[in-house]
Amino acid sequence: MEQKHPLPPFTAETAKQKIQMAENAWNSKNPEKVSLAYTIDSEWRNRNEFINGRAEIVAFLKRKWDNEINYKLKKEYWAHTENRIAVRFEYEYQDQKGQWWRAYGNENWEFDENGLMKKRFASINDLAIDENERKL
Repeated sequence: MEQKHPLPPFTAETAKQKIQMAENAWNSKNPEKVSLAYTIDSEWRNRNEFINGRAEIVAFLKRKWDNEINYKLKKEYWAHTENRIAVRFEYEYQDQKGQWWRAYGNENWEFDENGLMKKRFASINDLAIDENERKL
């Protein structure tokens, strides 16, 4: 059986570990690696897209990182309960035309008993920035 430690119920320390692992995985820009942190039937809402299951997660992430060049992400702990974690994040990227963007948002995560994320709901806002305004 697949497990992704740390497992719920989360403490503040293990929730922060889970967040750092997610940040590291997303910054790898490896869709297959990232998808392994989610259940086979994981449900996502990302902006206005609804994504279901690992195959759709991989396809979404490939498309995302093909369009978001020089992607760099930072996640921060917001709150947690037994099997849920809330994070605040920001990331920066360049689009295909060379415009820099900073995206801000919040994510709500729900995990199964094996530490795999079964639900991910992301609310994201984008802000065009100049290259000299980059923080990450």
